[in-house]
Amino acid sequence: MKPAIPSIQELIEKADQLKKQDKMDLSSDEDLSIALMNLISIEEHLFFSGAKTGKTEYYELLNEVRDIRKELLKKIIKDPEGEVWCISKHLLAASMRLMEVGTKSLTAGRKEEAKELLEKSYSLYSLFWGLNMNLLGVKAEVDEAALANGKDLEKLRGDIAHKKGFGARFGELVRRVLDCCIE
Repeated sequence: MKPAIPSIQELIEKADQLKKQDKMDLSSDEDLSIALMNLISIEEHLFFSGAKTGKTEYYELLNEVRDIRKELLKKIIKDPEGEVWCISKHLLAASMRLMEVGTKSLTAGRKEEAKELLEKSYSLYSLFWGLNMNLLGVKAEVDEAALANGKDLEKLRGDIAHKKGFGARFGELVRRVLDCCIE
């Protein structure tokens, strides 16, 4: 028998309970995830600098940055199963790259392209959190009433209905659970 898939409201309550028990500081973890994105990016730049210049010093620095990234990634990914560790790293890396390409498109005046790229970036970031909060069993249909929380339910239905794919819908949960502005 398959275990029941929790509703969005149940997942939000679970995350709130973890925050109250100090088992999970999502505000700090969100900041840490952005730092991890940047460490991955630094690794990439050190690789390319070493390859372009032929200086092995860049590879030595890359290894030091990699060690820091691995140590910090353990703070979010506590008990990885299967290939969760690598999937998580690549979700963060892809999210960061799409964010950078999206902001470059925005700067170049390609607003629609930028919007699509930034939405994809956020979807990947949301999947990272879903994977690492053990929430990927959530059904693809969002529990709209649980998300409403004082909002106009019809507007919320419209906002959710136009989203395609699990990642985009899962972003609704991440928006509700993660709040980087909590001190």
